[in-house]
Amino acid sequence: MPFVKAARIIEPDKPLELNQVEIADPSGTQVLIKVLSTGVCHSDLHLWEGGYDTGDGFMKVTDRGVKFPVTPGHEVVGTIEKIGESVQDVKIGDTVLVYPWIGCAKCPTCEKGDTNLCETPKSLGVFQDGGYAEKVIVPDYKFLANIGDVDPDSASSLACSGLTAYTAIKKALVNDPESILIVGAGGLGLMGVQIASHLAKCKIICADIDDEKLKTAKELGATDVVNTKESDASQKIMSICNEKGVDSIVDFVNAPPTVKLDLSVVRKRGNIILVGLFGGSVDLPLVSVPLKAITIQGAYTGNYKDMVELIELAKQGVINPIVSKHYTLDEATGALDDLKNRKILGRAVINP
Repeated sequence: MPFVKAARIIEPDKPLELNQVEIADPSGTQVLIKVLSTGVCHSDLHLWEGGYDTGDGFMKVTDRGVKFPVTPGHEVVGTIEKIGESVQDVKIGDTVLVYPWIGCAKCPTCEKGDTNLCETPKSLGVFQDGGYAEKVIVPDYKFLANIGDVDPDSASSLACSGLTAYTAIKKALVNDPESILIVGAGGLGLMGVQIASHLAKCKIICADIDDEKLKTAKELGATDVVNTKESDASQKIMSICNEKGVDSIVDFVNAPPTVKLDLSVVRKRGNIILVGLFGGSVDLPLVSVPLKAITIQGAYTGNYKDMVELIELAKQGVINPIVSKHYTLDEATGALDDLKNRKILGRAVINP
């Protein structure tokens, strides 16, 4: 079997190691992808850190079934190099985006097509080796989507951050909002602004603590921006909404301070969608939920159909993920450090 170079997490919070990893030729429905671009995602960061802050403890990724060592990277674009004998619909040389949220294929959730919500996930770059490598095996051609002439670096984020933003914004539209508040102007939030400005015909407010990021949000379609470092941030948001409150809030941070902000400005019958995995906990004034008839829900990635719809928006030029930094496999640890320390505007990619 041939060997490929991969940046692997050997154990949490330790520098990734560059290893030569054996990779078999594909068989059956498998496809071998030569990696062109892999997005650096906050989910990679949580995997590297070993888990999540749940507010009342630390949830280890190993308790969810992750086994180290593992090659991270679930936002993968590449060209098809080899295919198994049962592969259909794709061919050698195609440039494809990998749908990484693979499930068991047997449960009712997977049978509905929502493999991202499978209770026994087999996600690429989490539970099996991913795209921080020169090449990667995808277990089934059905998890591939042709990206056409979309830039591979931009397309990589559509498998996770873009997909998550798309699903969350669609949930924010169910109550026909007059206003949407997008909390967080990182890669996810900026993608959310672009999607919302195309799909929604309403006020789109973006809130963040970084004026430079808010400036970018305004350029991408936000009608209003608010710096939440300011003591009167919630009052400013209410003023933008004519003192009615915000109809739908998409919180791409989901930290205690941002959720407190969400609860303070949500309108009666409003909708709060929590997306980020920052962690922590908040005291929830329970009586306000029924009295205001608000809905609080989560959004986690999306299904394959959503990803294909998102690729079509990218092909039309409706969305254009901002890629601000490029790294090599040798620089994978530095990429995760930069993401952790908020040094990346928009998205970063690894180009093996």
